[in-house]
Amino acid sequence: MTTTLSGHAIGHAFDGLTVLQGVEFSVESGQTLGVVGPSGCGKSTLLELVCGLQQLQTGGIEVGGRTDSASRLESCAYMPQTDCLLPWFSAIDNAGLALRNQGRTRSEAREQASRLFEQFGLGGFEHARPKELSGGMRQRVAFLRTLLSGKEVLLLDEPFAALDAITRAELQEWLVPVLAEEGRTVVLVTHDVEEALYMGDRVAVMSPRPGRITEVVESPRESGQKRNHAVTTPAFTSLRERIMDLLTSRDPVSM
Repeated sequence: MTTTLSGHAIGHAFDGLTVLQGVEFSVESGQTLGVVGPSGCGKSTLLELVCGLQQLQTGGIEVGGRTDSASRLESCAYMPQTDCLLPWFSAIDNAGLALRNQGRTRSEAREQASRLFEQFGLGGFEHARPKELSGGMRQRVAFLRTLLSGKEVLLLDEPFAALDAITRAELQEWLVPVLAEEGRTVVLVTHDVEEALYMGDRVAVMSPRPGRITEVVESPRESGQKRNHAVTTPAFTSLRERIMDLLTSRDPVSM
């Protein structure tokens, strides 16, 4: 199910303001690319262009050999910053929403989603409403919904931004092996350099607006490493500081 994703010479503007210019990137099949950059550099816009929610103005994007926006939209699942759970739906019905949109019955969607609730740390909360769930559990439901869409490419836009530091760290550690097991191709946009380095196989560093990818680095995280150990190794801390220096030296005000 995995697929390769790439972009070439992507440019985009809103009302004459250039947001992206000459963006080049590639993500190997089954890999996770973290994307970091100053506020306003076009990270979220890039995700919307990749999945076809916005029309390309210049350049090209390819998802598993498909280049038109409709085909890319069929291949990509986009998870925005907010969980967007429907308050009148139970957790299991929220998780199965993508399946319902594909024509599955309510019982079929519930049955498929229920198989993963225990694995996702949601066992026993199938019938809870979103207001009865913690922030971390809501994000797990939202990610399960994204995963159940069956799409080849997952585009995650600051999925943990609204969470406290402890919950955020717990979900990072939880999600890394989930993504590895699923083998989907993933682009993760985040302001958190540590998060990008820990969760990504590679990290793309963007410039201030108009955003360009100026450098791509390999994550020093080793397979199976616990988060607390991974983020404190000399290689990890050195690379984190290097990326922070790149970001702050270019635009200290916007950070």
